[in-house]
Amino acid sequence: MNMLRHYFVSDSLDDLEVFEEQLEAAGVSVPQIHVLSRKDAEVANHQHLHEVQSFMTRDTVHSAKRGAVVGLLACVLALYVAYHAGWTDTAAGWMPFIFLAIVLLGFSTWAAGLLGIEKPNRNFARFEQDLSNGKHVFFVDLEPQQESVLKNVLQSHPQVVFAGSGSSAPHWLIAFQRKAGMVRHS
Repeated sequence: MNMLRHYFVSDSLDDLEVFEEQLEAAGVSVPQIHVLSRKDAEVANHQHLHEVQSFMTRDTVHSAKRGAVVGLLACVLALYVAYHAGWTDTAAGWMPFIFLAIVLLGFSTWAAGLLGIEKPNRNFARFEQDLSNGKHVFFVDLEPQQESVLKNVLQSHPQVVFAGSGSSAPHWLIAFQRKAGMVRHS
């Protein structure tokens, strides 16, 4: 199932808290709703707001995926060279080269993930100016049948400004969080 993420910007955490409560009352689950802010202490004082995990504010996952692709290419290259150079026909056989390929994949993924820690999440980069100005980014991942709920709730929140749409977290991940109760809910 394809979900769509909707971004909103506001300078009022109180209004965002009411916004979230109304969305939840209308059937949007807690794992679908997040608030990104540089004022973590203020967000923590709003018991009902579900803040973005600090891990997800960095570009670690995206960078690690890119590193895995590079590592996979390095694996193929290492095995190709070993085979065509005749090194696999020795007494050692394939084992050292398979091990080398696994190490290349793991190292590449790990190193790229570490580099990603230094960068903000690419999905949130467009909000850097708003965040620097003390505003808060509210986003919600919606299934197609939930779009009307958002439209209805949004009408009573003129301070919440629509800031665009984007790709959502995978539906299976949100469903897993729902079932596992992994999200704090006050």
